[in-house]
Amino acid sequence: MAFDYKKAYRELYLPKSEPSIIEIPPMNFIALRGKGDPNEENGAYKNAIALLYGVIYTIKMSYKGAHKIEGFFEFVVSPLEGFWWQENTDGFDYNRKKDMHFIAIIRLPDFVTKKDFEWAIEEATKKKKQDFSKVEFLTYNEGICVQCMHIGSYDNEPATIEKMHKFAESKGYKIDIANTRYHHEIYLSDPRKCDKAKLKTIIRHPIKKKK
Repeated sequence: MAFDYKKAYRELYLPKSEPSIIEIPPMNFIALRGKGDPNEENGAYKNAIALLYGVIYTIKMSYKGAHKIEGFFEFVVSPLEGFWWQENTDGFDYNRKKDMHFIAIIRLPDFVTKKDFEWAIEEATKKKKQDFSKVEFLTYNEGICVQCMHIGSYDNEPATIEKMHKFAESKGYKIDIANTRYHHEIYLSDPRKCDKAKLKTIIRHPIKKKK
């Protein structure tokens, strides 16, 4: 049976619909940076997603070809995730989606090295005849966060975020979104197939202890 990070690390991928504090360990991802309305057809974000899946499935299916990755095991592709921000904005203005900056990411299995990643970029470029050069290998240490399962439309996230911030404050923390610490979303539902009211999205915000 293929290894599934969602099932093995339920605390990371199946939080409750009430906020909780969690420390996230360092992880490796494939990542692609950009800017623009995530809903735009053929926009930067949707193109980024297509490129990420091209690379991760090249790695997933590598065992069938000549390139053998040391320590390889069959795995379920982890959920799409995203770091989001708007410049010179405290929080988000959901009416200004075109001003959103993003880093779209997918978690890599632990056995994937930088060398394996570079092979996957070359292989995907050759087979799919697309430019994958902007996809990067990203090691990210998120640290301590407040997180919560958000059910419903992405545009309704502010209510969940407010609940998260109040919870963190009550536990002696303050929100620590900064240059390298981001608003973080993990997408457990496919918006193309799921009713907006039933979308499941994990929201994480970095926090630090109040002085």
